[in-house]
Amino acid sequence: MGRIFETRKHTMFARWDRMAKQFAKIGKEITIAVKAGGPNPESNPALRRAIQNARAVNMPKDKVESAIKKASGQDATDYHEVVYEGYAPHGVAVLVETATDNPARTVSSVRTHLNKGGGNLGTSGSVAYLFQRVGVFRLDPKGIDAGALELDLIDHGLEEMGETTGEKGEPQLLVRCAFADFGHLQKALEDRGITPLSSESEYLPLSPLELPEKQAHDVLRLVDLLEQDDDVQRVFHNLA
Repeated sequence: MGRIFETRKHTMFARWDRMAKQFAKIGKEITIAVKAGGPNPESNPALRRAIQNARAVNMPKDKVESAIKKASGQDATDYHEVVYEGYAPHGVAVLVETATDNPARTVSSVRTHLNKGGGNLGTSGSVAYLFQRVGVFRLDPKGIDAGALELDLIDHGLEEMGETTGEKGEPQLLVRCAFADFGHLQKALEDRGITPLSSESEYLPLSPLELPEKQAHDVLRLVDLLEQDDDVQRVFHNLA
């Protein structure tokens, strides 16, 4: 019985830790968006995206409003968005997306994580060519004629649309476009009264790398280590 309780407690703390990390990430997105385009989501597409992403991870409304208010103040933290490039073990390329108020601290931490995990930090452009940056929207399929919407969005930059599932297994529509068309597609969805569950940019590997299970585990262990860093927003890799 005690072992079951400890397992449940560990799972609960892990869930809380993941939620806290998600809220911190969204808080930085909100701060960056407000500083760039102001606190009014009606006139700030980046802030609208951040608020949608906050809803997607069940961030309480009062926390979102507090983050917007804090970002509007003179003492708001000034975050820099920096993407670091490098290699995980076994030749797997990684892109580490960060939001930091101290780039010197962050690059040191990323380098240390990579070295400890059997990888190394690269220079700008060393692995970025192995990825394509795309805009990604997740939609609730209820009430949507997917076929008609797909045809409708082609003229607004749609490159790919298909069915997927969310973290809890719920059905979703996944919509992708070239990153250059991110704003066009966002506006097209909004003009049709569709509010995405979430919207963000991602780096898709152009040639995914197949590895044996043990080597893949080495890579994923390093990715997890990087994702635990407070300055890291997301980690992308080309492991199949």
